[in-house]
Amino acid sequence: MAKQEDDFKKVISHAKEYGYVFQSSEIYDGLSAVYDYAQNGAELKRNIREYWWKAMVQMNDNIVGLDSAILMHPTVWKASGHVDAFNDPLIDNKDSKKRYRADVLVEEHAAKIEAKIDKEVAKASKRFGESFDKNQFLETNPKVIGYQEQIATILKRLGKSLETEDLADVKSLIEELGIACPVSGSKNWTEVKQFNLMFGTKLGASADSAMNLYLRPETAQGIFVNFLNVQKTGRMKVPFGIAQIGKAFRNEIVARQFIFRQREFEQMEMQFFVRPGTQKEWYEAWKENRIKWHLSLGIGEDNYRFHDHEKLAHYADAAADIEFKFPFGFKELEGIHSRTDFDLSSHEEFSGKKLQYFDPELNESYVPYVVETSIGLDRMFLAVFSNALQEEELENGTTRTVLKLPAVLAPNKAAVLPLVKKDGLPELAHEIIDELKWDFNVIYDEKDAVGRRYRRQDANGTPFCITVDHQSLEDRTVTIRHRDTMEQQRVSIDAVKSIIAKEVDMKEWLKKMA
Repeated sequence: MAKQEDDFKKVISHAKEYGYVFQSSEIYDGLSAVYDYAQNGAELKRNIREYWWKAMVQMNDNIVGLDSAILMHPTVWKASGHVDAFNDPLIDNKDSKKRYRADVLVEEHAAKIEAKIDKEVAKASKRFGESFDKNQFLETNPKVIGYQEQIATILKRLGKSLETEDLADVKSLIEELGIACPVSGSKNWTEVKQFNLMFGTKLGASADSAMNLYLRPETAQGIFVNFLNVQKTGRMKVPFGIAQIGKAFRNEIVARQFIFRQREFEQMEMQFFVRPGTQKEWYEAWKENRIKWHLSLGIGEDNYRFHDHEKLAHYADAAADIEFKFPFGFKELEGIHSRTDFDLSSHEEFSGKKLQYFDPELNESYVPYVVETSIGLDRMFLAVFSNALQEEELENGTTRTVLKLPAVLAPNKAAVLPLVKKDGLPELAHEIIDELKWDFNVIYDEKDAVGRRYRRQDANGTPFCITVDHQSLEDRTVTIRHRDTMEQQRVSIDAVKSIIAKEVDMKEWLKKMA
């Protein structure tokens, strides 16, 4: 666990040092669980958005986009169940006065048991070497099987208690597991209470006449209330989807783990409307589609796993998370949910307006069922960034810090470096930039020795460095260096664009989903 904490601290430090993420309002000592995306972070975030949008909207002829407002009529949130049921179970430690999410405390206890499994796997792998079969070991080792059964029992009980809102049993579980406050080490807990997560605001010029509103806690409801508008104006036929990327707000009392859990965050969601009775088939199809999207980035299959929900939301008949191996363990990255017809039916009831689709094949009208895919953009950012940050030992005995971002997502695709700041080299470097910037984000770097500049761009995640030297003036060739392999090759200036394009073209990356 100590190594995990150290690794995570390095991620946070690197994100600030290299212009990816800043604490919001830092000069005023910051605002808890609110962050600003800096110059490189804004570009990485934009590239992730575009990669998702191309895969979800542009590559599917039956999915369209939407950009709904953050402020919505307050009855929307009554109909969706957020007013009555959008709560977190919170528990206070009487000695440290710190407040925690009760379910997270239990899940983190389960994660510690899982870390024991990882330790056993590592020991066995070292002992048996190349002949080690990880899957067989996990299925047959008595110690590991015991740990797995412990985890399953704990999470099943937690899920059942949350589903029935038996908060007393959640506290009993915390006590039985001997869970202590991470700050004080005390086990002196209060009762578990529910806390609504929505931010309230007001609409109107005067306090007397102002309407009470909420900042949206999710983007999905903007899709549901616009279902019929989109269907009719787009002449959409079921099955079809509506996708949206946008801000959401939750008053997280125990927000932590950097940008993993924030009060202001961004979601990338798609609601797929299907004929009733076909939802399970589409649910499985979208699970497969979404994991392919993640794997297309080449981050590594071992970093992902599916987790089926023990506790289903009141609107769902199936739900699973795609979990990612963050520096602090496997956590939810994306959710795939079969939401039935709850949302549209509920909005029909509260609005008094019909939200039905006439199916010409069946010659009847019905309220469509919905399969949802929902991924946190900020969490995806953290997954990509934390996995990319590596320290490598080189053949000469030195080490380098390198941010091996997928080239398609990297903020800057290339850095152009004149060997010296004279003799016409800066002018030729700028000429190259002027040509490349029509297609890629490229930067100019002339400070320090070229070796230091290489290291700086490695740590910044830049896939290519293009060095302009005196030979470049004679034959218009440059040295292009690849970040991941550190391989250098001499190429003509005219070839640089195609070399970069081959590595960063979204089309080539998304083809891996086929």
